[in-house]
Amino acid sequence: MRVWISQHWQALGLTTKQFFFKPISNLLSVAVIGIAFSFPLGIYTLLENLQSFSNYFIHSPQISLFLKVDATESDVENINSRLESFDGITSFQFISNEIALAQLQNESGLGDIALHLRKNPLPHAFIIHTQHMSPDKLEESRLTLQGWPAVAYVQIDSDWIKKMHAFVKLGRIAVIMLSSLLAVALVIVIFNTIRLQILTKQEEIEVSKLIGATDRFIRRPFLYFGALQGIIGALIAWIIITFGIQMINDNLTELSKLYELSLHLTPLSLFQILLLGAISAFLGWLGARLSVAQHLSRIEPK
Repeated sequence: MRVWISQHWQALGLTTKQFFFKPISNLLSVAVIGIAFSFPLGIYTLLENLQSFSNYFIHSPQISLFLKVDATESDVENINSRLESFDGITSFQFISNEIALAQLQNESGLGDIALHLRKNPLPHAFIIHTQHMSPDKLEESRLTLQGWPAVAYVQIDSDWIKKMHAFVKLGRIAVIMLSSLLAVALVIVIFNTIRLQILTKQEEIEVSKLIGATDRFIRRPFLYFGALQGIIGALIAWIIITFGIQMINDNLTELSKLYELSLHLTPLSLFQILLLGAISAFLGWLGARLSVAQHLSRIEPK
């Protein structure tokens, strides 16, 4: 066990020295990886914060329930009793058609026209305040209310939240597609990088095989080098996103003061950062592993 750990530690040390042996070319390579990964990572961060903003603005979605014009007082009492036991409702208010007509007269300036109406054309209505729900749960509640007797129409006054969630869902699909393409690109970049290293060290590899070094021992530093490039690329991507969020938050602070709001972008969590590093390291290792498997077997001592 100690020998195994010592061999891996030695391989990691050689890999680190090799990385800083040509710092400019290696840093340029990992910078390309970091910039490439910052695009889907930045989009993902913005989408997550956008969803948080939508939840911030709407904590208690409102539902408007309109009864049929010919609804009776018995229908109103029936709806009232149903709403008292309906799950997810925090409060509700009944607005009769007389009150609605009076508000229309006062607010629209159509008082003279309303006075000449033979019959009140407005229906009774209930304004319902609900707990914070997902768009799917809100739609389920709307369909349930729509099926009650004497109910003509049910409207969710926060339909834009549903559209927002649909946009976020579409954005996540785009992030997955873009990340997948960049992951393949990362594997290809690491593949070519390791291929060039193998060709450069061909004579050294031949000598190592002559003195009895196994393929596993020879390929170990290359695998560490690929994983190290992936990790440093992820670190660069995280730095870019962190600075970007800070710059945006500085401007959001001024905007928040103007509208008396508290808005700011939330940076990546520790779990997300570690997950990004693990995925990048694996992709770097995979690219190196494929390259070593293809090119190392072709080198034999002469």
